[in-house]
Amino acid sequence: MPFGFKVDEEGASRHNALMLYRRFPRVDDHEVSSLGLGCMRLPVLQGKSGDIDQAAFESMLLAAAEAGVNYLDTAYVYHQGRSEGAIGAALDHTGLRGRFTLTTKSPVWKVKEPGDWDRYLDEQLGRLGTACIDFYLFHALSTERWSTVERTGGLAAMEKAKSDGRIRHLGFSFHDSHEAFIRIIDAYPSWDLCQVQYNYVDRDYQAGLAGIRHAAAREVGVVVMEPLRGGALASPPPAVRQVLGRWEKPRLPAEWALRFALERQEVVTVLSGMGSVDQVWANAAVADAARANSLTRSEMAVLDEARKVYMSREKVPCTTCGYCQPCPSKVAIPDVFGLWNAAEMFDVRADRSSWYRSGYLSEGTGADACTRCGVCVTKCPQGIAIPDRLAEAHDYLTKE
Repeated sequence: MPFGFKVDEEGASRHNALMLYRRFPRVDDHEVSSLGLGCMRLPVLQGKSGDIDQAAFESMLLAAAEAGVNYLDTAYVYHQGRSEGAIGAALDHTGLRGRFTLTTKSPVWKVKEPGDWDRYLDEQLGRLGTACIDFYLFHALSTERWSTVERTGGLAAMEKAKSDGRIRHLGFSFHDSHEAFIRIIDAYPSWDLCQVQYNYVDRDYQAGLAGIRHAAAREVGVVVMEPLRGGALASPPPAVRQVLGRWEKPRLPAEWALRFALERQEVVTVLSGMGSVDQVWANAAVADAARANSLTRSEMAVLDEARKVYMSREKVPCTTCGYCQPCPSKVAIPDVFGLWNAAEMFDVRADRSSWYRSGYLSEGTGADACTRCGVCVTKCPQGIAIPDRLAEAHDYLTKE
């Protein structure tokens, strides 16, 4: 196949009227919804990442199943290690086990010796309450983490797991340079999928569009993460809203962003970190309407202009993934960067400065607590010089 998927509109009618389905090039007998449910930003109680609101999540799963979403994406570390367990419990309690394709990721950075691959996989199988994971990914591969995979026999361990039935398909998620992406995808001829960050702002970031095309040319299915850039593209500043509002038909900012990601014919599914039933239905409706190669030149021109506005305003490219946590000095790094970006991009400096003082400085989790140890820099998928940027964020948010 020359591209990353087949659109199956007959399949859509067999599953649900609100969803289109696509197929991985090397998994031709398995249909995947063009919208996937990312489980890194599930609803939580009292703002605590590790305290998932199980009832709210189960309502989301029921809505997702009704809307035709059949792809769940999680990882060993999401929600402080509790996302997989929440999914396993929810699938059992709702009776939806078997309705969803399960994807999770191995914590590569925790692997020290060959036996760790089996140990973590078996733990994840237990958390998810399943004997087999559909798609198993090496998590957040970079040049350094790929070296860990090679040094500890990660590919051999995964081939064994495929042969004994614990996983069905193998892939990787990615956070590094385009050059590193090419090296990794070319190093193993049997990848089933790769997961990359892609949205209308980050077109050339990390793997970028060129990487997506390279993967498709090798018949590796592409999964898109961060289509809304951590939610930022769903709540744009007035200048961006003004640009998007020039289009002749009303369209929410989140719809623009999702349509952009779904436009690529190489993309199998687009992950959205939805946190409510309303978001599930809204995004499913977009996925139902979005066909590959359907955006007109005029629509792309609108997105090009919106991108220029964003690129002129962003202070730091943090997507709040949380990989930098926990900080040895307890600095709430994603939160601080989020406040800084929001203050600048959404014109709410006074509001975010107040939050920073009351919610972080007073609790000892502000940027002023940074000791410049550099541990966070080695973990950041975006390659941010975190200590330097924290100092800038602190100055900005505390300036009178």
